[in-house]
Amino acid sequence: MTPHHVLSLSWLTWVASWIAGSFWAAPTQKKAGWAAERPFRIQMIVGALLLFVGSALKGYGAARLWPDDARLGWLLVAVAVIGFAFTWWARLHLGPLWSAGVQKKEGHRLVDTGPYGIVRHPIYTGVLAALGAMAALIGTPLALMGFAVMVWGFWTKARLEERFLSVEIGAEAYAAYARRVPMLLPFGPH
Repeated sequence: MTPHHVLSLSWLTWVASWIAGSFWAAPTQKKAGWAAERPFRIQMIVGALLLFVGSALKGYGAARLWPDDARLGWLLVAVAVIGFAFTWWARLHLGPLWSAGVQKKEGHRLVDTGPYGIVRHPIYTGVLAALGAMAALIGTPLALMGFAVMVWGFWTKARLEERFLSVEIGAEAYAAYARRVPMLLPFGPH
């Protein structure tokens, strides 16, 4: 098997496990709503199409920017697997408070321990690590553009989520957490 096959299989496994895990969540009390979520959802769809579908196209944007190197490929597989593991650590740590959208769950509280003590959005951080590895492995301009759009989408979602949670669980508590813990990158901007 090549790194491309292993990384594709890793993505399929992660997505299947993530969907299966979605049944373990507390009831939703409040949602940000479709209108608020539409911008990041559009960004995610466009980014995914560029990254995963656009890379299969022939012509401009589909030519590799660097040679396909198996050693680099295996390193990128390792980065993606570490990213997936980080997402699952965060999801298990969050427990039934997890949601796919911007929502307040029954019993919602500020979680600032475990991976949430490293970055405020560890699931996004882990997914972005895996997406970055995939984009680098594909190595085309379209894949890199797709990754950039996905970064923008996750940043947009994180900002919406933070505004929503500030209102729902307390602006002072969330502001103190945001001053203490970086948003997406350990040791990055707060």
